[in-house]
Amino acid sequence: MKPVSATAPDTAGSAGTTILVVDDDALIAMSTADMLEDLGHRVLDASSGSQAIEILESGVQIDAIVTDHAMPGMTGLELAIRARELRPGIPVLLTTGYADLPPGSALELPRLSKPYQQRDLDEKLSKLLQGARHARPSGPPEEAAG
Repeated sequence: MKPVSATAPDTAGSAGTTILVVDDDALIAMSTADMLEDLGHRVLDASSGSQAIEILESGVQIDAIVTDHAMPGMTGLELAIRARELRPGIPVLLTTGYADLPPGSALELPRLSKPYQQRDLDEKLSKLLQGARHARPSGPPEEAAG
């Protein structure tokens, strides 16, 4: 898989964004990355939650995360919690092959059921990115984050 790609055409309304794809299944990760690049996004990929955290800690620009839920070592929900500690408010789309997640999930995340098509991924991610843009203040923050 390619760590970064910026060669895809700018075809989507939210194109030009950088998406971190996290999946322990290399074929699914590659397929998701290809779909996102085809939509005009730049893609970084990680094969585990801990690798994704390293990428987030590096300071590289990430506009959203698309993560599998069922991964060894760190679930997608656990990754989302850690990611938001590092980058408050970062949009996270959880992909899962399970109908329901375990009870007691601390976060309510938008979900995309596997298997999914490019149009489904585009629709969910576009809504997520649009919601994140509206949630961010356009000027300086009103109060400092601690």
